[in-house]
Amino acid sequence: MNQTNETAQKTMLVGVTDIFFYTKVRDALMSKGYRIERARTQQDIAEKASATSPSAVILNMNDETLNAFQALETLKADTRLKAIPILAFANHEEVDTFNRARALGVTKIVSRNEFSSRLKDLVEEILAAPLTPNVSRLTV
Repeated sequence: MNQTNETAQKTMLVGVTDIFFYTKVRDALMSKGYRIERARTQQDIAEKASATSPSAVILNMNDETLNAFQALETLKADTRLKAIPILAFANHEEVDTFNRARALGVTKIVSRNEFSSRLKDLVEEILAAPLTPNVSRLTV
């Protein structure tokens, strides 16, 4: 089966405000057939998640403009949105950020370097893994 056909209808909501990093994410995912919806604020994330029903959300936990923690809280508080898988990334030395993201229910959080080098694989992982209610999939 053609992988592009399998992913053609999947929308990724990307909460990354840095234009260069966003472009890298967009290009990587569009080459796999995903539709990309960009969010620039935590309010954008809630509104666009409700409007587009994305297959997954990608969040930069270190984004100065986007309050990713507030966005996570909003997504997880909404019964219609809380099952959407969330792939987050942060600077590897920020243990508190990793722990707080996990506590808020992020599906998977990885270092910025791992995110950059394994983006396509990470997206495939969070979309393929079954989600158990109230249990997030974790990696360090």
